[in-house]
Amino acid sequence: MMTLQEIIAQVESLSIEDQDQLFELIRKRRIENRRDEILANAQEVMEAFKKGTAKRGSVDDLIADLLGDDDGSCLE
Repeated sequence: MMTLQEIIAQVESLSIEDQDQLFELIRKRRIENRRDEILANAQEVMEAFKKGTAKRGSVDDLIADLLGDDDGSCLE
């Protein structure tokens, strides 16, 4: 396995055009990976809703839940 420094040296040895192509390819793959991650999270949330294990409410409800304040008095 190559070290990060070795990879950088290899990239620097490429032509400018090849470097640009590589950077664009990496950018597109990162975008696709992020989309896959968002999709997986959305599927997980939808499954939680179907099972009834997801909580629903307002932002104030979320904050109160995170702070352990069941009556919401910390928000007043």
